Formats: sequence, C-alpha cells, structure tokens
Amino acid sequence: MSQTIGLRKLNVDQSAVIHSVRAQGDLGRRIREMGLIPGTQVVVTGRAPLRDPVALRLNGFTLTLRNNEADHIIVEVPDHG
Repeated sequence: MSQTIGLRKLNVDQSAVIHSVRAQGDLGRRIREMGLIPGTQVVVTGRAPLRDPVALRLNGFTLTLRNNEADHIIVEVPDHG
C-alpha cells in the first residue's frame, strides 16, 4: 500500500513517485516541462536552511523548487509497517 502526500512533506533522502500535479495554467505547464509528471520517481536531496527551496533528484538531474511550487505536487510514498 501507499499513501499520497504533498511533495513539501517529504524528508531529505526520502523517495516517492509523483501521483498528480494540481497546478493549472502557466505554472502547471512549467512544472510538467521540468519533468515533474505522474509516474516519475523523485528523491529529496536537500533543503535550504529555512526549508525553502527544496532540492530534488529525478531523471538523472537535480532540480530545486520553491515550496509554493512543491505544494501543487502530490506524491505517493510506500507505507512502512
């Protein structure tokens, strides 16, 4: 089983698979153009000292997103237990 949460809630070194992108319009298109599409595996590799932005590793490259952008991305994380 898995649960869905917002991307911002992932911890450093935690991986997940993108479930959906809820942004619309230009922001939604820009997020998808960066490779953040459903089915893509992402790993949080770091956060700035004030927790914004967040660094992600996906498809062989590192990407940073501001929290207000990450809030539009829903991910699936496996249940452990």
